Amino acid sequence: MNNKWIDELPVVQIENIKAVSGGDVNDAYEVDSAQQKYFLLVQPNTGEEFFHAEAAGLKDLQKAGITVPEVYQVGEIDGDAYLLISFLQEGARGDDRDLAQTIAKMHQTYSENGQFGYDYPHQGGDTTFSNDWTDSWIELFVERRLDKLRDDIIQANKWSQQQAETYEQVRAVIVDELAQHQSKPSLLHGDLWGGNHMFLTNGEPALFDPASFYGDREFDIGMTTGFGGYSQSFYEAYQDIFPMAPGFEKRLAFYRLYLFMVHLHKFGGIYEQSVDQTMRDILS
Repeated sequence: MNNKWIDELPVVQIENIKAVSGGDVNDAYEVDSAQQKYFLLVQPNTGEEFFHAEAAGLKDLQKAGITVPEVYQVGEIDGDAYLLISFLQEGARGDDRDLAQTIAKMHQTYSENGQFGYDYPHQGGDTTFSNDWTDSWIELFVERRLDKLRDDIIQANKWSQQQAETYEQVRAVIVDELAQHQSKPSLLHGDLWGGNHMFLTNGEPALFDPASFYGDREFDIGMTTGFGGYSQSFYEAYQDIFPMAPGFEKRLAFYRLYLFMVHLHKFGGIYEQSVDQTMRDILS
């Protein structure tokens, strides 16, 4: 990042910029100015539309009463997309019940049109999913996400014929289960793992790095079970505040499978065992 690029940022009196950890998709920077501290995400060699969905998600979460970074600017400098947001200061670990309350509040916000989807597609580092509005959760989740991942994984030669056949058996179970389950289009974080929430210095929970859309809330909860970071007391509190429908334990595995398939597609064989085990769990 050169000085000319930095000079075009809409920040007055920049005092320091340093690279920080920002996930595996974007370059991330802490920007200190005379007035305040910002968080800057940059996607090199990409148009600013790359960040439109994330910015919209942050604004929708904020509108729902969720504490998230403030969006200041989405733009493009010298062919690089950027998202400029407020910097959240992390504190000590807070109360898991407060975190459960925050996520339940988010999930009690429903799409105005009663449909599943979003105004923007999901923009990932390695794949894009359509979020076109639909009345069918099966269409949005199974046909547009799981099936697309299946096709991408097979095309990349990361699955054997047997694994592909197992997926088709698993798919049939998922479709049958979801056909019997009443899904409602809740506002989702969309990438809810342990690294995308924090407790602020006042103990308040905050969410960030959303890939928001309106979908079945079990999608978010299932995602939390993939890599840890959420305690048993969190799940107990969530169930107490906003109980999930009977049979949710089995359905959560559908969303773990999605998470592991995303990572298998992106990172390769290190996630193959997790995908295979989750498919076996669903079939058992």
